[in-house]
Amino acid sequence: MSEVPPVAHARLRTLSAPDELPALKPAYLDPDPARGLGPLDHPPRILLLYGSLRERSYSRLVVEEAARLLQHFGCETRIFDPSDLPLPDQIAGDDHPAVHELREHSLWSEGQVWCSPERHGQITGIMKTQIDHLPLAYKGLRPTQGRTLAVMQVSAGSQSFNSVNTLRVLGRWMRMFTIPNQSSVAKAYEEFDEAGRMKPSSYYDRIVDVVEELVRFTVLLRPHADRLVDRYSERVEQDRPIAAEILRSI
Repeated sequence: MSEVPPVAHARLRTLSAPDELPALKPAYLDPDPARGLGPLDHPPRILLLYGSLRERSYSRLVVEEAARLLQHFGCETRIFDPSDLPLPDQIAGDDHPAVHELREHSLWSEGQVWCSPERHGQITGIMKTQIDHLPLAYKGLRPTQGRTLAVMQVSAGSQSFNSVNTLRVLGRWMRMFTIPNQSSVAKAYEEFDEAGRMKPSSYYDRIVDVVEELVRFTVLLRPHADRLVDRYSERVEQDRPIAAEILRSI
């Protein structure tokens, strides 16, 4: 990955009880899902985005459960709070502290988790707004390209996959490596206790599956991220011919 600038932390949510995993069955958990897949010289860096501003936001509660699991697997996590994020183009040049911070966190990340409620059969506006504020290129850097991505959704009714399908389309557009697994939590209001912790269920088990897989793909791909998104068309546009020493080694 390219060098990451210093990151502001004003809009990062604090994760409560990060070491408590009451819905987990430890005997069945692989404590090191990425072992043997790549170097672990620093913890994988994962940014988590959610798509609702409700006080009891189930998409936020899902990413908080995912963040606890990611930390259990040795990752560093950041959950972005989009509550004061303006609409794209609402402010000239998108010059707003929340926009700058979101982009800096994305540049910091090596993988991401996107979780949106399904509203009218689609992702929410706040979810799309966050993604719309992440350009393919930003000050010569790439906030999303080459990063891994896990997609999740919550629904008020029966299980659906409209939001995760849209998030997959957006992840491909942002040139991210979206992992095969995904999570869709139906009737999310029934899946959390009063403290906002997810109850044991097959939905929780699937979130564990997704997190394990995200850790594996992130560790596997991160040494090769820059190479995997190196493109002929961009080399032509930037007048950046292949170095002679590379050609001689082929």
